[in-house]
Amino acid sequence: MNKRILSVFVCCALYYSAQAQDAKGGISTDMMQQIKQSYQGTSTDKAIRNAISNNDIRKLALNQDNMKGMDTHFSVKVNSKGITDQKSSGRCWLFTGLNVMRAKAIDKYHLGSFEFSQTYPFFFDQLEKANLFLQGVIDTSDKPMNDKMVEWLFRNPLSDGGTFTGVADIVSKYGLVPKDVMPETNSSENTARMANLIALKLREQGLQLRDMASKKAKPAAIENAKVEMLSTIYRMLVLNLGVPPTEFTWTQYNVKGEPVETATYTPLSFLKKYGDEKLIDNYVMLMNDPSREYYKCYEIDYDRHRYDGKNWTYVNLPVEDIKEMAIASLKDSTMMYYSCDVGKFLNSDRGLLDVKNYDYDSLMGTTFGMDKKQRIQSFASSSSHAMTLMAVDLDKNGKPTKWMVENSWGAGAGYQGHLIMTDEWFNEYTFRLVVETKYVTPKALEVLKQKPIRLPAWDPMFAGEE
Repeated sequence: MNKRILSVFVCCALYYSAQAQDAKGGISTDMMQQIKQSYQGTSTDKAIRNAISNNDIRKLALNQDNMKGMDTHFSVKVNSKGITDQKSSGRCWLFTGLNVMRAKAIDKYHLGSFEFSQTYPFFFDQLEKANLFLQGVIDTSDKPMNDKMVEWLFRNPLSDGGTFTGVADIVSKYGLVPKDVMPETNSSENTARMANLIALKLREQGLQLRDMASKKAKPAAIENAKVEMLSTIYRMLVLNLGVPPTEFTWTQYNVKGEPVETATYTPLSFLKKYGDEKLIDNYVMLMNDPSREYYKCYEIDYDRHRYDGKNWTYVNLPVEDIKEMAIASLKDSTMMYYSCDVGKFLNSDRGLLDVKNYDYDSLMGTTFGMDKKQRIQSFASSSSHAMTLMAVDLDKNGKPTKWMVENSWGAGAGYQGHLIMTDEWFNEYTFRLVVETKYVTPKALEVLKQKPIRLPAWDPMFAGEE
């Protein structure tokens, strides 16, 4: 038999074999007929199809029964200190952490309009994350490219997202400066292009380090190469964000706009006076993850913003335990770092987070019945955004009915720059809360003493808030 004909015969045989194999789990003609019956083409079906084809699904699913006047009264409220705006960036974690400290500084020194520079710590956050990636590549250089950890590193060389971990890691090491000392730039407010270029460069540098390691380069040579690489990243950051100040003169103004004091600071001395030096030791991160055992301590590998930082430790608790500590903090006029899955059931026009906002079931003619545990396990829900928890409304029995956060999307977003959430929504979509140690219950503090269960970097709870 001709070799070419034989080759064609073999290929065809393999093709039809594969076809037969796939057919077992494929959609058969009979199955397709059964599936098609789900759509009857009734006048109602046609009307819904026409409506969806020409409109935003959320507008069509908006529950009119839930559009009554929104109650904006809160029995326990920490006054907002002015709404910030992260613009088109994923720095919500940074804005939130700085806003918590800002509120304390304004109260303590009776300041007028005041913000910490978000650009200054963001600069060092990006530089430290670059080093975290490059050093991670060095540490895993003996593993193949398809190793799970190596893959994760190259998939995630850099991001502008983060958690409270980043605030603690970066601010404790580099300090703080006022906003007018290092203001926003186009690249700090619109991070995507800068981030893409730096990530591209880091991936290239990571491959170079792996190549050096494969050729048995000495550790000192690899370290020197890393320093040169970070120098390139530093220059890129300076071009986009400006030169971080090492010393500056700043005038403090009171509420009336009158100058109070002019002094010269370093970022660390400014942190000491106006910020919180105990960000690492004086706060506890609480987590509500029903997919894992409660009253256990967890940490996530690489859940830090510095290589020489520490993986943040989470105490996993029932949501009612978290509420207890949140209420205690608010009653003491102390705001908190709070994160949630903000996109779920958000009516952005009203600034309301309510599970009754949208009736997708009626519109689509089906149900969406997963609970919180199932949504986490199936990657349908996770923490996506950080804000500053600042208010709760309690009924006559002391039980919360609704909550309010100060957001960082500008004063025109939501309800005067805030979001109001029902207690039911809080239960379903709250993930993390960072509270000062003095508000943490003895039971939770005991859990914190456990040796943390380490989870991998790609755990669904790792995703940085944006």
